[in-house]
Amino acid sequence: MKSALILIDIQNDYFPGGAMELAGMTQAAAGAQEVLAAFRPARRPIFHVQHLALGPGATFFRPATAGAEIHDSVRPLPGEALVRKHYPNAFRDTGLLEVLQGAGVEEVIIAGAMSHMCIDASTRAAFDYGFKCTVIHDACASRDVVFEGRTIPAGQVHGAFMAALGMRYAKVMAVKEFLAASPGGIDV
Repeated sequence: MKSALILIDIQNDYFPGGAMELAGMTQAAAGAQEVLAAFRPARRPIFHVQHLALGPGATFFRPATAGAEIHDSVRPLPGEALVRKHYPNAFRDTGLLEVLQGAGVEEVIIAGAMSHMCIDASTRAAFDYGFKCTVIHDACASRDVVFEGRTIPAGQVHGAFMAALGMRYAKVMAVKEFLAASPGGIDV
């Protein structure tokens, strides 16, 4: 089964000191970097997704800012696709679906941020488009959210969304588990 890696929104604003710092983003990026390092020599399709906020009140991922740039740990190499998006779903108003289908991709491996927004929206969309989905849970990051006056800690937010995705939409795996399940490299 031909697989592709989709790294979503691993951008500077999510890292310590950024405009929208996430809990565990540095560790998540390190995990994403490990998976990326396995994909590159296998010459499997790799897609880097970059969110650019276009609204006038945007506080992070503003175009032409350092915060919107892909983090150095997973910076695209020449020949690796860069998909720019403006919505949580990486498929909405982008050419991602068409290039995946054109490349004969049947399975997508997803990592990045935020677990409860773009990872969730993009994984569900990929599933609805007929792709087999794998989410690398420890290569994803989230943040605290507030609901009905209560702060829900990032770890609980992340866990709830990974559990929900794992019920139907994706196989949810750790980096080490994913790499161990691909002896000799990523499938071709």
